[in-house]
Amino acid sequence: MKTFKFILIALLITSCGTIVNYDYEKSTDFTQYKTYNYFGDMKTGLSQLDNKRLIRAIDAKLQTMGLARSENPDFYIDIQSQDVMNRNNSSVGVGAGGGGRGGFGGVSVGIPLGGSQNTREIVIDFVDKNQNEKLFWQAVSESSYKQNASPEKREETFAKLVEKIFSGYPPKK
Repeated sequence: MKTFKFILIALLITSCGTIVNYDYEKSTDFTQYKTYNYFGDMKTGLSQLDNKRLIRAIDAKLQTMGLARSENPDFYIDIQSQDVMNRNNSSVGVGAGGGGRGGFGGVSVGIPLGGSQNTREIVIDFVDKNQNEKLFWQAVSESSYKQNASPEKREETFAKLVEKIFSGYPPKK
């Protein structure tokens, strides 16, 4: 029984995590990039308030990494996102059966675990301003979120997400 509880807790913890995938142009010299800004026509897919929260979190993180926001940047950042509704079909089944003397019977009960979960995919692109707007780094994150979270919780969620996303920048070659 202890093993079952451990496995159940491990599944619940890992299912709530953030997944981040990275891609980048191998020939890029990441040390040349010191300043950045955002594309003016970004369509992030986020609410206006969440958009501000995400940009504040990115600005704070990039500042700690020695990058500065500038009107004449070395690269631009583009942000896109989409919400995805995941249906959690995990369930526990309990069955009982019996048979003897030619008679068969059975009972089965399915108990759903969790419920529907909202997942947001956020794509962050770094585009070189001087090389015909060439994409040189990209992060794609997928994480769960609560639509009715408080403003403070949303800000905290974006800060943690940005921390995880930028743990892969610059890439370790």
